Amino acid sequence: MHVIICGAGRVGQGIARRLARENHHIIMVDQDERLIDLVQTELDVRALRGHAGHPEVLKAAGADTCDMIIAVTYSDEINMVICQVADTLFSVPNKIARVRAQQYLQPGWRSLFSREGLGIDLVISPEIEVGDAILQRFKTPGAVMSVNFGRSDVQLVGLEVQEDSPVLDTALDQIQGLFPSLNARVVGISRAGTVFAPRGNDNLLVGDTAYVAVLKSHAHRLNSIFNRPEADMRRVVVVGGGNVGLYVAAGLEKQSDVRVRVIESNIDQAEAAVSRLNRTIVINGDGLSRNILEEADAPTADLVIATTHDDKANILISKLAKQLGAKRSLALVNAPELARLAREMGVDAVLDPKALTVSRILMKMRRGRILALQSLEDGAAEIAEGVTLETSPLIGKSLGYDALPKGITAAAILRENEVIFAGPDVRPRANDHVLLFYEQSLTSKVEQFFRVSADFF
Repeated sequence: MHVIICGAGRVGQGIARRLARENHHIIMVDQDERLIDLVQTELDVRALRGHAGHPEVLKAAGADTCDMIIAVTYSDEINMVICQVADTLFSVPNKIARVRAQQYLQPGWRSLFSREGLGIDLVISPEIEVGDAILQRFKTPGAVMSVNFGRSDVQLVGLEVQEDSPVLDTALDQIQGLFPSLNARVVGISRAGTVFAPRGNDNLLVGDTAYVAVLKSHAHRLNSIFNRPEADMRRVVVVGGGNVGLYVAAGLEKQSDVRVRVIESNIDQAEAAVSRLNRTIVINGDGLSRNILEEADAPTADLVIATTHDDKANILISKLAKQLGAKRSLALVNAPELARLAREMGVDAVLDPKALTVSRILMKMRRGRILALQSLEDGAAEIAEGVTLETSPLIGKSLGYDALPKGITAAAILRENEVIFAGPDVRPRANDHVLLFYEQSLTSKVEQFFRVSADFF
């Protein structure tokens, strides 16, 4: 695909880096000469300096022949104008805009982004995406990651394999026999920097991260099997009172048994947080200060969440909080190399805001009836929920570990109101929703599973 990315900041660079791996034709547009030089040098993509909202700049970038335009500049309004110009003057088929201001996203104003309005095909709100992901992690504290599929009936969770886990050194196709009443299936393994879709005779080793699809109601039992018992989360400290921190604090306030404290260094943002939150104590101070963390009761907290705009600060805050006695920590980290460092430093969970944005965009780019998608391990693997059409090669095929092409593992079938976990005797039908975990190199193969065959016509 020919894709124009407007905005060469951190998010734009992350999108470009991910799409370039799939050999899409990328051109980036930004007014900042420094950023233009950076992306051309480090990302090996074409770049154009100029205001992306100006028609002549989009024309020079190839808007009249491009397949998609992604507007992720610093300004919501400029992103909207870019998409409007792309739609009205160049008839760009797919237009994606990042919109951060919650005022635009209220239910009463949804028509603003419709075909009759600004003509934007997909609106991405990073703060909401990240906030929802943090709240989801709060529900599964023993996991390093968690995401819902279907009608939230199935979760994909990432769990670290520990030395005393009962599933250690057990072939994956034997786990179901050990726990026959558990609706779960290991679909991916991350080991020593490599992620792969396992076969039936593969074993889990100490230090692995196992990606497991599990029925939502069985998630608590799954954590116990992996020896990651879920402690009650009643005391939470959120460091960073920006849009993400406020969204998370407001969501946690809705749970009557949770006590939340927010630390914010900027006095104006701290005062804004006080006015928007009801039961939360807001402390104006530096989250890297031991005294401030102690004032917020971080040493006795069940969870400390670092949501500042600085990756390094988030890692250090999480590390310091754990040293003071906090049970668990979660840090927002955009840079992949820093995410690995954070895990090595003992941060319990790392969330990459950029990866959430990329996952939404990839879902729009994937061919076939793909309804949901999550990018994993910095794009090394994905899990997707797709619909099997009448001509799908998956129909009637066994979903055992060794039945699908190497590099692809089936997780489950969502059929009407039923969840059927994959196995040798499970076979998809037309119009099933099938969850597949796959290595990045198998993307085109998975797309074929959810596309109409040419023979159909």
